[in-house]
Amino acid sequence: MKINFQKAILAGVVGTVAFDLLGFGITGAFWDIPSLLSGKLAAPFVAGVGLHYTIGVTLAVIYGALAPSLPGNRWVKPLVFMTAQTVLGVWLFMMPLLGAGVLGLGASAAFPVISLVRHWAYGLALGAFYPVDDAKFEQALAV
Repeated sequence: MKINFQKAILAGVVGTVAFDLLGFGITGAFWDIPSLLSGKLAAPFVAGVGLHYTIGVTLAVIYGALAPSLPGNRWVKPLVFMTAQTVLGVWLFMMPLLGAGVLGLGASAAFPVISLVRHWAYGLALGAFYPVDDAKFEQALAV
């Protein structure tokens, strides 16, 4: 099964917007992640925004490649993917790398929950804009 890059780009952008809007609703800070990225990289804010959205699109492309092999339906698959990505990519890699400690607890006791919920919002956009048809995947395996 091939990755549909148009769907992945759309899903990645929409998912990142959902992530940002939910983050604003929870924290009151809009584009907190681009601010963090630009600050840590000593780069202009626009570079942080670009990197943030590039990561969002990249995650959608990776999801497009892995989704057929993930358990669940159209809505469960992206939530499974984003839960794994949040635990492995954010809590255990990115947060310690950025100096916020494991799970991001050095930044806030609420960080693990907020980050997971924000990533689930992104995941729901994946389910909406990059649905995976398991029947096509199973048919491709049978060939």
